[in-house]
Amino acid sequence: MLLLPKAFLIQLQSMTDHGATQSYLYGKSAGGVTSMDDFLEEFFPVVYERKHKAKEDNYCKFDNQNLQLFTSSLYLAALVASFIASKVCTKHGRRLTMQAASIFFLVGVILNAAAVNIAMLIIGRILLGIGVGFANQAVPLFLSEIAPVHIRGALNILFQLDVTIGIFVANIVNYLVSNIHPWGWRLALGLAGVPATMLCLGSMVIAETPTSLIEREMLMEGLAMLKKIRGTDNVDAEYEEILHACEMARQVKQPFKNLMKRSSRPQLVIAIVMQVFQQFTGINAIMFYAPVLFQTIGFKNDASLLSAVITGIVNVLSTVVSVVLVDKV
Repeated sequence: MLLLPKAFLIQLQSMTDHGATQSYLYGKSAGGVTSMDDFLEEFFPVVYERKHKAKEDNYCKFDNQNLQLFTSSLYLAALVASFIASKVCTKHGRRLTMQAASIFFLVGVILNAAAVNIAMLIIGRILLGIGVGFANQAVPLFLSEIAPVHIRGALNILFQLDVTIGIFVANIVNYLVSNIHPWGWRLALGLAGVPATMLCLGSMVIAETPTSLIEREMLMEGLAMLKKIRGTDNVDAEYEEILHACEMARQVKQPFKNLMKRSSRPQLVIAIVMQVFQQFTGINAIMFYAPVLFQTIGFKNDASLLSAVITGIVNVLSTVVSVVLVDKV
């Protein structure tokens, strides 16, 4: 049995809260509440009317600019916020960046659940997107820096596993509240506040990573934290390695220029191509719009939400395979 220091397990639990919060928001993104008639009637009456009365092809029923803005605003905000979060994460540390993410999540959830017009919905979604941008920047880095080398890959994928579990839970919640009229959609959006609150509390409990402390020249604090996380005083070799890496990083004056050098090209190409081909499979569209897509091919509302749950189960199980194999294979 693998025994890990208590301090490390606390850090890991907080990371789980981050993954759960972010993924629940993904699950709530578009397909869930936008397949609920009460939600559409309240904010997108044109879509609601087309859904029930229009005679055109199914795939045209959801052609609505405001509905598209509601969905995409989160991801656009996350994209922009990630650039700001990168600077915050370097200058102020991983812990503060995650705390900021939790605040954005909470305020966004409140605005969405209490929304009385489209403006509140969109502003709430933008704040959630900023939270996603900050969390995505800090959490994987946080994990890499606290994880022991022999399980580092598994712990990084564990964050992705939390994302898939959160999507699965969100789909179940959507299915359960879909028949609560007329405020089931508010409950679906508002329940994101549960993992968001856990995330906020967790980010207050965790400590900063040794690497972040050392790169900000808090050397003694970094050494003490490394000993605490590893549960031993025998960390000199790892401390020197981190110290050397931070010194080397400070000497790099033009990181983006270096990234374009011939020696860095294989890693750069692989990193970009992997993400591009992931999008080309169409899985994001399926995960975000699953209930709506199932409706367009003839499923009833409950059946379409249940089908999204089944898709979520497959997603979780597939990620478990990666967690088990990544460090071995």
